[in-house]
Amino acid sequence: MNKRLLIALVLSFFVLTIYGYFVPTKAPVANDKNATTVASKQEAKTKAAPIVNSSEKVTKSDIKAPVASDSKIIATVETKKYTLKIDSLGRFDSVILKEKKYKTDDGKPLDIIAKNTIKPLEVRFKDSNINNIAFKNEYTATVKNIDASSTKATITLEQDLGSFKLKKIITFYPEGHYDLKVETTKDAKYFITPGFRPTVDKSMYLVVRGVIIRDANGVVTTLEKGDVKDVKTFNNAVVAAAVDRYYATLFFKKSGIFRATVAPSGIKGYEEEPIAFIQVDSKDELKGYVGPKEWKLFSSLDKKLEDIIEFGWFTFLARPFFKIMYAIYNFVGNWGWAIIIFTILVKLILFPLSYKGLMSMQKLKDLAPKMKEIREKYGKDPAKMNQQMMNLYRKHGANPMGGCLPMLLQIPIFFALYRVLLNADELQGAPWIGWITDLSRQDPYFILPILMGITMYIQQKITPNTMTDPMQQKIFQWLPVIMTFFFLTFPAGLVLYWLVNNILTIAQQYYINIAYEKYKQKLKEAKKSE
Repeated sequence: MNKRLLIALVLSFFVLTIYGYFVPTKAPVANDKNATTVASKQEAKTKAAPIVNSSEKVTKSDIKAPVASDSKIIATVETKKYTLKIDSLGRFDSVILKEKKYKTDDGKPLDIIAKNTIKPLEVRFKDSNINNIAFKNEYTATVKNIDASSTKATITLEQDLGSFKLKKIITFYPEGHYDLKVETTKDAKYFITPGFRPTVDKSMYLVVRGVIIRDANGVVTTLEKGDVKDVKTFNNAVVAAAVDRYYATLFFKKSGIFRATVAPSGIKGYEEEPIAFIQVDSKDELKGYVGPKEWKLFSSLDKKLEDIIEFGWFTFLARPFFKIMYAIYNFVGNWGWAIIIFTILVKLILFPLSYKGLMSMQKLKDLAPKMKEIREKYGKDPAKMNQQMMNLYRKHGANPMGGCLPMLLQIPIFFALYRVLLNADELQGAPWIGWITDLSRQDPYFILPILMGITMYIQQKITPNTMTDPMQQKIFQWLPVIMTFFFLTFPAGLVLYWLVNNILTIAQQYYINIAYEKYKQKLKEAKKSE
């Protein structure tokens, strides 16, 4: 039973990670006009906020406009976290991160704003005539260079639209967030966007890339490629974010709500991916952020922003796991050792259950010959065979389900940790020892994956095996090789967790083997004394 569960664990791992790596899936989208929920592909609890009535519903044409080509830069903003450039259409044209760990594969500074996409603070008017003017007339800026690296600084952008003017007043803060006040000199319905999602992460891991909406009731909706066929509007949104694996550009409110509209972007190459706009009648005040999804910063800005760090199906486990690991990291100062210590803690907590389960497996191993005899003798009478099996278990104090619970508990724990180690920005550029200089990237010399395969083989050899099916035995024998192959390109932090877990399991199995031998010796001595 224990072996079968381990195979099930590995197969589940392949389904959720390997299959997702090569064949990204799409979630179905509700088509019912009166639907009040939208299924999220990654989060079972996710529901959408109520959609507006059809009479109020925004159409695609309301926000449709050509993606403007690169415009000239009218202002540059320096914060502690990035260098941001504002173009002549009043948008964030580029955001180049300053921290050394944020770099491209060829070592250049990382710009998280994609070219030829819909950029942050881009405005679309409901009146198409005004929209056309807005994409021709340039903004003016009150200053050309702003230093917000140590204290907040404000810039005002203004655009003349003929019959009225639009003004954006932006106050930047050193940590990368900003306050945005948008107003017009006369009433005009328009939309402003946090921008299209960052396209920095090119990996094929099963991570969220798209739009995340959080409403005032705490309901989180995740929308990715293909999830939005028509316009969807959320009346009581408090966070609207465009995200990829590590980065986000977003609007939020600490108090109050706004109406967020999500539609297919129509951007070349990303046509089916969603884009979010905030609907404004004449003026509004928002808070915004662009940069890495840093948990500590999000927590300090507004607890609601923590929901933008998406951990998938096992978020209820992943989020507390991450917080515990973060606390350990703050104590030891190294993410690699934090992963190791956390793995040890998990193993210690599960040890009482593992001990009982593995002792039961040892008993089943010894009973395997007698179990085979019963199957051969009563194979044609399943009821009789099961009765004899239960009598055998009862007589020797063996529990056929004893090894299940520890293994079942490890499945959600593993996948929760998988999502944490795959999505946590904090692991980017985080070294462990020696050759491991970035736990978010693969081991450059494949040392950890190979060691993991070796420990998995050793674990396999010393663990009780009750398998009699030749096919199961062959599959199980090849698991270390298969797992090593797939782990070659996995983040070093995830491989480190699996390696440490294997080492601890080997130590645990040796201890249980010794304890079981002592148990059998006591039984022999008890029989002799009778």
